[in-house]
Amino acid sequence: MAASSSSSWVVAAAALLLVVLVAPAAAQKETKLRVFWHDVVSGPNATVAQVAEAPTSNASATGFGTVMVIDDPLTDGPSLTASRLVGRAQGMYVAAGKDTLSLLMAMNFVFVGGEYNGSSVAVFGPNPAERAVREMPVVGGTGVFRFARGYCQAKTRWVNATTGDAPPVEYTIHLRHD
Repeated sequence: MAASSSSSWVVAAAALLLVVLVAPAAAQKETKLRVFWHDVVSGPNATVAQVAEAPTSNASATGFGTVMVIDDPLTDGPSLTASRLVGRAQGMYVAAGKDTLSLLMAMNFVFVGGEYNGSSVAVFGPNPAERAVREMPVVGGTGVFRFARGYCQAKTRWVNATTGDAPPVEYTIHLRHD
C-alpha cells in the first residue's frame, strides 16, 4: 500500500511538472522605438552637468574618471527645435575608458505624452563612443514597458568638437515586455 501511495504521488508530481513546463508562457509584447538623444553640453540651455573629474595625474585625453549627470531631451526626429519632444534621458554617464573614449551609461528614458506617457526604460552598460554603432542593454522598464528587457543601438550623427555637444544621437530600442 505504501509503494502504491508513493508512486501515485510521483505520477501526480510528474504530471504537474509537465503541465508547468508545457504551458505557454504569458505572451510578451515586442516594441521597437526610435528616438533622438540631444546631449547639450554648452550654452544657457545645457542639459549636462559635470559632477566629478579625476585628478589631473590620472586623467587622459579620454576624460577618464569624469562623471556627467544628464537630463537630455528625446525627440522623434533629429532636430532639437523642429521635432516633437517624446521624453527625457535622465541619469549619468562616466568616462570609463582610460585609453579609449568609452562611457558607462546609466540612464532612464522617461517618456512624456502619447501612448508611452509615464513609462520608462532603463539603459545600463558600456558605450564605446568611438564606434559608429554601439549596442547597450535595456535592463528594465516601468508602465507600458514593465519587465522590459532588450537592447538599444546608438548612432552618433555628429559631434561639435568645439562645444562637446552631441546632438543628435539616434537610439533604436528593441524591447520585450509585459
